Amino acid sequence: MSLQSPPAATAAADLRPGAGIPPGAELSQGSAVPRSAEEGGEDEEEEEEEGEKEKEREKLPPIPSASSAAAAGLERGAKNQFSTFSNFITTINQKKEGIGNRNSPTQLVIPNIKNVRDLPPICLDVRQKQRISIDTLPQEQKAPVPPEPSLPIRTKTVKDFQDDVEKAKSSGDWKAVHDFYSTTFDSFLEINAAFKKDTSSPFNTIEDSGINAKFVNIVYDALLNTPQDVQKSVLKGIINGLLQEWKGPRTKDDLRAYCILLQNPQFSNTSTYVIYAHLLRQIAALTEADHHFLVHWSKKISQRRFKQLVDRLLQFISLRLFPAKPEEFPPMVKCTWWIPSATKVLALFNAANSLISPPIISYTDFYNSTLDHIDLMEEYHNWQCYGNSHRFSFCQYPFIISIAAKKVIIQRDSEQQMISIARQSLVDKVSRRQKPDMNMLFLNVKVRRTHLVSDSLDELARKRADLKKKLKVTFVGEAGLDMGGLTKEWFLLLIRQIFHPDYGMFTYHKDSHCHWFSSFKCDNYSEFRLVGALMGLAVYNSITLDIRFPPCCYKKLLSPPIVPCDHNTLVGICDVTLDDLFQIMPELAHGLSELLSYEGNVEEDFYSTFQVFQEEFGVIKSYNLKPNGDKIPVTNQNRKEYVQLYVDFLLNKSIYKQFAAFYYGFHSVCASYALLLLRPEEVEILVCGSPELDMSALQRSTQYEGYQKTDLTIRYFWDVVLGFSLDLQKKLLHFATGSDRVPVGGMADLNFKISKSDTSTNWLPVAHTCFNQLCLPPYKNKKELKQKLIIGISNAEGFGLE
Repeated sequence: MSLQSPPAATAAADLRPGAGIPPGAELSQGSAVPRSAEEGGEDEEEEEEEGEKEKEREKLPPIPSASSAAAAGLERGAKNQFSTFSNFITTINQKKEGIGNRNSPTQLVIPNIKNVRDLPPICLDVRQKQRISIDTLPQEQKAPVPPEPSLPIRTKTVKDFQDDVEKAKSSGDWKAVHDFYSTTFDSFLEINAAFKKDTSSPFNTIEDSGINAKFVNIVYDALLNTPQDVQKSVLKGIINGLLQEWKGPRTKDDLRAYCILLQNPQFSNTSTYVIYAHLLRQIAALTEADHHFLVHWSKKISQRRFKQLVDRLLQFISLRLFPAKPEEFPPMVKCTWWIPSATKVLALFNAANSLISPPIISYTDFYNSTLDHIDLMEEYHNWQCYGNSHRFSFCQYPFIISIAAKKVIIQRDSEQQMISIARQSLVDKVSRRQKPDMNMLFLNVKVRRTHLVSDSLDELARKRADLKKKLKVTFVGEAGLDMGGLTKEWFLLLIRQIFHPDYGMFTYHKDSHCHWFSSFKCDNYSEFRLVGALMGLAVYNSITLDIRFPPCCYKKLLSPPIVPCDHNTLVGICDVTLDDLFQIMPELAHGLSELLSYEGNVEEDFYSTFQVFQEEFGVIKSYNLKPNGDKIPVTNQNRKEYVQLYVDFLLNKSIYKQFAAFYYGFHSVCASYALLLLRPEEVEILVCGSPELDMSALQRSTQYEGYQKTDLTIRYFWDVVLGFSLDLQKKLLHFATGSDRVPVGGMADLNFKISKSDTSTNWLPVAHTCFNQLCLPPYKNKKELKQKLIIGISNAEGFGLE
């Protein structure tokens, strides 16, 4: 997926610093950056030199830009032309005074950024709704590369630089350090001359950037501890470098310079954001092949510095959305391209992170919680509606949206679908002159406890058209209104029965503590469709289920995330690896791993073929992993293929019909473009909740009935619970709510309640899992409470569960 913009019909003259302004003249609003004359030069020579540069700049090609104002996701409709840094950077030392003042710090005046003209954003087609993927590019894809210019010879080593810094700190004379920084960052060529491992080598591969990362890190670490004039000289040099480098196709040296400049810690300061924004804009406008190189180079950055880069970009986006001091930035309408550019560069780091297993940082580190406070539904609707436009939406880059924000989008999308379906039912009823009935607005499920699975299957199959309505459950022969408790009880009982080993639909693997689909063949797979529909209804109705599927299941559930129109298209098939098998059958996966690393003769010692055997109802059946697999021996040369085919057979082919029914059941309820926003891990959290417990947060949000939070029993309770091990805390949560996981919204969304039980203190605590309620007798002391509570939560199955 390319982040490159289509070229805009922008006049080449607009690229010139101070376009339309006589050379050397200052701009009244956002001055140009005139270049300094040689020391001792005459005025005529200066004017002649400037004239030559003006002619040269007129030959430059236009900057690629979006054909329309993509950043309209933030300020819709802005379509202004754009200019370069010269229209907003204040004049920097128009003329140097002389050699005597050479080591004086260059004063960089932070630009008058209120007058920045709008730059066009670089946008992605919103129909390419999945997150950026670099894997589709060939390993060595190269755009036409211009010849690399020869680099200046720079001999300063890491030790030389460190010695200069130490001398400057002790003597107070920063001239040598100042000269190094001002020279190094003055142009892209100088950056490469200083930081390229070998200036005579091209380093044109994706695997080695050729950057001396150690030197870069030491130089940047020292930068923030230098005097202000040194730091300003670096920013001045970056401005000059960015102005010089708008020259069409990029060399690998240009890409190296961009990679190095991105790591500048000065960009954490809001006063540098105008420069930072233009750096991001240039990087976002690179070709797809150039992005390919940057992605692969970025994955070599250390974890700490990679995280700093990501955090810096997230902070940039947050402060542009909600500035602490709005006067520090240009008006939003003047810089609508800032956020799209930053988000696209962030997408490169997300792609780099996904190429590594395990990833450099957690996918949650890309979340920007600031987006929780914008109009997410407007973002979502723009993303849905403007498919062929270049309108920017954060939904194009779902990795930046937190799971809490995605849940809000899914819930509201679900509510709108529920309302739409209910309204249509009402209209149909009225059009047939029939009396409206409130029950028609809900998915009413009536079941008998003694026939729970069969009744549920019949009800959902018969009322397939009503699956997107609000769920209400009735147990036949029992009085009571479903205010949420009966629905949760129905889910709990049904899931418990379906996943019981005796039922035969799923196999429980003790080593991994998870369930997997039984590969036994059967005539009817409708019950697998029921389980899928149950999961969909749980997400749709915000119910957390106690289901133990491996992560691979959720990856398959999003393959593809939108149900294909062609029913012959395979669904639930995804790329699986040995790591996926480890999460389900660790012992078997370990054996296959040993096969891959075996140093002896695989064919003679293992005597295996491309064939697997499975027991089905007491009968051993064989399956070929490839045509004539029973006649193909596994050797040292083909063992990788054997392992891959074996894993694919176990996780895809052998359970295809079962999982396809499960897939269609889930999507019959949850079919929505909102699923495109989700990672497999996020689907799991929506279905099962998060495994991360925060008992202090639960204490703050707990409600009481018959107790006050200051009562002695309650104080005993929390002293005991906060001192529990994680395992006991999970047991308590499972005892009280039916699941040991936390909803997406956190502990507060549990609505946990502790009620006073009037029974004898000899009794154990009782839980009403349907209402997340714990009934606690008024135990006399902490020791007794702890003893009874541990007994209760450790032996919960079979009593106290409703």
